[in-house]
Amino acid sequence: MLAGDFFGFHKLFAKDESGATMVEMTISIVLLLVLTLGFVDFGNAFYQWNAANKAVQVGGRMAAISAPVAPEVITAGPTTTPGDPIPINAYNFVCTGGASCTGGGTYNAANFNRIFAGDDGNCGIVAGNRPGMCDFFPRLTPANVVISYQATGLGYQTRPGGPVPTITVRLQNVTFQFFFLGGLLGLSNLTMPSMISTVTGEDMKSVYP
Repeated sequence: MLAGDFFGFHKLFAKDESGATMVEMTISIVLLLVLTLGFVDFGNAFYQWNAANKAVQVGGRMAAISAPVAPEVITAGPTTTPGDPIPINAYNFVCTGGASCTGGGTYNAANFNRIFAGDDGNCGIVAGNRPGMCDFFPRLTPANVVISYQATGLGYQTRPGGPVPTITVRLQNVTFQFFFLGGLLGLSNLTMPSMISTVTGEDMKSVYP
């Protein structure tokens, strides 16, 4: 090939735009696909957050009307001066699902399961049964749930059934699940923000008839 022919071919090749549309379309489709899947994943993440938040609210309500996970709550608080309010921090039982209770409390698995899974004891809403936490967020495990019963100055020692605890239900170690972008960006390991529900345990079953 002569030098003139080579340079002429090079100029023609440099000006040739055939296939450019295909390259541009490939880049655009990839970006559009990532963006679309991102919307789907973050929409699903919002659903998970909302479901977890609802589970915490339900857990607080169930804890307020159910027997305490730490049965010692029923008789907790000093009895030296009947009629006085229960002092703040006179007791503080912190119970982790499937494990134990701190603060001198014993862990009652049946009482925890009623809060976690509802009246029927299983995850999945059943008509005629009060739902539990996992009925609203099936991905929850007992280890994700922490329930505390604390004296915050409520209740009197002469009140039938004992003190009135402040009950806190919160989640721990719950992560978002990203189906499409988890492997690409590592988003499956993002931890959910802290969620807490605080209620007054004045209607706890087997405490106040």
